[in-house]
Amino acid sequence: MNTTTAATEANVTVATIRDWARRGIIAATKAAGRWVIDTASLAHRIAIGAMKRPAKPAAFSIDNMVAIGGSRWQKNGMDRVYINNWANFLPLEIDQYKTGNISWAAWEGQEIANRQALLLLGSIDKVWFDSADGELHGRFGSGESRVATRQEVWETVVAGIRTAIAAL
Repeated sequence: MNTTTAATEANVTVATIRDWARRGIIAATKAAGRWVIDTASLAHRIAIGAMKRPAKPAAFSIDNMVAIGGSRWQKNGMDRVYINNWANFLPLEIDQYKTGNISWAAWEGQEIANRQALLLLGSIDKVWFDSADGELHGRFGSGESRVATRQEVWETVVAGIRTAIAAL
């Protein structure tokens, strides 16, 4: 199965599935640049996860944001955590040439044009958590894709961050 289907089945983000595959937590192989997830291995991982403690609410905090990969920044009385890897919370899969240009892209398991992937990545400029108000903030970029609106991309990122925090 592909990463999007596996993420839906396991109730985690696509980024989590890719991470599990890279780290060998689930059995997976790469075919034509895409992860192919072993169904039995994923089912076993889901069963292990079901034995864990009950899910706690996803609370935004400095510690949680740093734990999911954020970078803390403090200056002039401000205390923020920037989520520089926000694109990992999207159901976007890309392969890149050695130059960094996109060679292949898929959104939610469906292949899309490389330009659309670039526009999706450009739809949000920055994502940060501000400890002053306890809220997650984002600054929209200049790109607007036909695949998903800026608002849809933002909502997907926020949902992915909540899922990552809940998995801590």
